[in-house]
Amino acid sequence: MYTHLISVEQLQLLQTSGKPLMVFDCSFDLSDPALGAAMFAEAHIPGAVHADLDRLLSSQDAQRRASGGRHPLPLREDFAAALQAIGFRNDMQAVVYDRNGNNYCGRLWWMLNWLGHEAVAILDGGLAAWKAAGLPLESGTVTSSSSNAPFVIGASRVRLADTASVVAGLEQPQHTLIDSRGPARYSGAEEPIDPVAGHIPGALNRPFPLNMDAEGRFKPAAQLRQEFAQLLQGRDPAGVTIHCGSGVSAVPNIVAMELAGLPRPALYAGSWSEWCTTEPALPVERG
Repeated sequence: MYTHLISVEQLQLLQTSGKPLMVFDCSFDLSDPALGAAMFAEAHIPGAVHADLDRLLSSQDAQRRASGGRHPLPLREDFAAALQAIGFRNDMQAVVYDRNGNNYCGRLWWMLNWLGHEAVAILDGGLAAWKAAGLPLESGTVTSSSSNAPFVIGASRVRLADTASVVAGLEQPQHTLIDSRGPARYSGAEEPIDPVAGHIPGALNRPFPLNMDAEGRFKPAAQLRQEFAQLLQGRDPAGVTIHCGSGVSAVPNIVAMELAGLPRPALYAGSWSEWCTTEPALPVERG
């Protein structure tokens, strides 16, 4: 079972092993939401299905949401039903990837863990690593079939924070926030997406691409551990909550902390997009 990362070579072996497997292509583009499906249709790993951020990994129903923000989580039972509708089963190994530097595939990794499904791993290096190995690609759309076996929800393997708990944590020194957005958005120098610029007071900044090496693979565990120690400066890693703009690109920091041997942090899924639109207005820090 693969629970965090899987290499191209390991995925190849898994594909020929006959073991239950589903590969998910999570490619997406915030500025052009239709582009993810188009990129998938152009080229994807053979046998993969497309997991669209808007359609599968977020709720489109305002009455059925497990979080706020621009990409609200669906209810767990709705997500489980959606997985069953595309043929995913509890006995399957899930492999997730994208062509966006692990920006989007981590969302599905986290959400499957949220349903209690441990057998999910990120393809280290993403589609670029698959291409670099000279392996074949498929094109066209994929029609998946529903599974006759219901997808059974298990105990959550992750921690989900809401706005109230983040607000309460501002007054508690054992709680630490890490903001995964780029420095310009964190500082408030620019804000191209959300209506307010800045960050949650006291949040530390670690842009999610810092977890990858030049080839788009996660850095070695020892290096990640050293970098998080430098960021936390003695703060208790067990008290960390991670967020970003809408709860998506925060996940690579969660994965990286676990690879480093640190406790699994909480995810504030509503993230900055929920924080900056909450009424009455919550405090904002800039700089």
